[in-house]
Amino acid sequence: MRLAVFTLGYLLAFQAGAAVTLPQNPLLLQRADPFIYRDAQSGCYHFTATVPDFSALEIRSSCSLAGLKTAKAVQVWQKKASGPMSANIWAPELHRINNVWYLYFAASRIDAPFHIRMYVLSNKAADPTQGSWQEEGELTTHLDTFALDATTFEHRGQRYLLWAQQDVAQTYNSALWIAAMDGPTKIKGTPVKLSEPTLPWETHGYKVNEGPAVLVKHGRVLVTYSASATDHRYAMGLLWADANADLLNPASWQKRAEPVFASDAALKRFGPGHNSFVLAEDGKTDLMVYHSRDYRDLQGTPLTDPNRHTRLRVLPFDAEGFPMFAPEQAD
Repeated sequence: MRLAVFTLGYLLAFQAGAAVTLPQNPLLLQRADPFIYRDAQSGCYHFTATVPDFSALEIRSSCSLAGLKTAKAVQVWQKKASGPMSANIWAPELHRINNVWYLYFAASRIDAPFHIRMYVLSNKAADPTQGSWQEEGELTTHLDTFALDATTFEHRGQRYLLWAQQDVAQTYNSALWIAAMDGPTKIKGTPVKLSEPTLPWETHGYKVNEGPAVLVKHGRVLVTYSASATDHRYAMGLLWADANADLLNPASWQKRAEPVFASDAALKRFGPGHNSFVLAEDGKTDLMVYHSRDYRDLQGTPLTDPNRHTRLRVLPFDAEGFPMFAPEQAD
C-alpha cells in the first residue's frame, strides 16, 4: 500500500520545561553516524560512531554529555584481515537488551568494499568498554543485498528492527524496512517496506532512505531518516505512526513531503543527518544527535572527507506533539 505523504506546518508552541545546558558543538570531531545510549538508572552516557578510517568500533563513556568530549575512546573490536567484516565498518549502534550489550553495525569485505551487510556483537559485562565482545554473525533479512543502519526498539511488548536495504532490481540505493524480532539478533515474519526514496529531495545524487532513528512520544512512533548523497545535499525526513497502530502495516505510516532538517549555509551546517535521540541530563529533555560538516565543498569524496562532526541540539515539540526542527538556530 502506498505511503501517505503530508506537508506538516509547524505551530509556534513549545513544550514547557526547564532549559538545559549543552556542551559546545561540535561534541566530537570526525565522528559520523553518532549514537548515544543513556543508562536510565545511572544517567551515564555511552557514545559510539563511525571512525574516519572505517576500521574499528569504539565506545567512550561519561556521566555527563560534556564529559564525552574528553572521555577515552576504547576500541572494542577491530575489522578482520579478510572475508566478511574486513572493510567499511559503518554506523554502529549500542543497545542494552535483557542485561546484555549489543553493537549493531554495517561492514563489507576488503575484496568487495560495497558488499555491505549488517552484523551484531554482544557483551555480557556491565560496562560496555569492559568484558569480551562476541561476534553474533550477520543479521540476515529477506534479501541478500546491500543493507545497513540497523536500529532496534521495543514497543508495546514487541521488539522491532528498522534498517535500510537495496531491492534486488536496484531501482534505488536503499529503502527503509521494518520487521518484528525474535530476540536481539534475528528477525521474524515478513519485513515491511516503510519508505522508498521517491521524493525529489530524497534522490539527489543517489536514491537513498537510510539512517532511521526512533522516538516514541506524544502518542506517536516517530522515525527520522536521512536521504540523498552524503554531501551538502544530505538531509533528514520524518515518518510517523499512531502509537496504537500496527507498525507492520504500511498504511499505519505517514510521511512528510519536505525535509525536516537540511543544509543551512548561514549556520555553516552542511549535509546534516544520520541522527539519533537521547535524553539530556535532566532525564526529560529530548536531544537530537547528528553529524554535519561546517563547509560545503568536499575535501575529496563523501567517504574520504573525514570532517563529519557530531553535534547536539535540543528537540522541542509543537502543540500537536510533533518534533520541531525549526525555527533555525546555531547549535
